Amino acid sequence: MSLIESQQRVDAWISRFKEGYFHPLTNMARLTEEVGELAREINHRYGEKTKKPDEPAGDMPMELADILFVLICIANREGIDLQAAFDRMMDKVDRRDTSRWTLKEALGVGNQGPGKDAES
Repeated sequence: MSLIESQQRVDAWISRFKEGYFHPLTNMARLTEEVGELAREINHRYGEKTKKPDEPAGDMPMELADILFVLICIANREGIDLQAAFDRMMDKVDRRDTSRWTLKEALGVGNQGPGKDAES
C-alpha cells in the first residue's frame, strides 16, 4: 500500500466520526506517547532495562504502525501529501548522503530491502 493509499484509508476511517481529526497539539502529544512506547520496547530488547518477569512481550511492528497512524493523521489534517514529501526527502538524502557511506559491493544502491542481509 502506498502512502497515498494509507492516507486515504485513514481519512476514510476518521471521516466516520463527528469529532474528526484531533487538534495538532493533541496529535503531537499522541505522537510523543507512541514514540515513547517504541522507545520502551527497544530499551527492553536492546538496552539495559529488561522487562519485568510478569510483563507481556512487546510488539515493535505495532508500535511502529501506531506512530505511522498518528503521522498520517497529522499529515491529513494539515493537507500534506506524505508520498510527495517522502519522495522529496529520499531525493535529498540520495543527493546528500550516497557518497557519505560505504556502498556494499554486491548490492549497490537501493537493492537491499527490509529484512534482507548482504548474504541473500
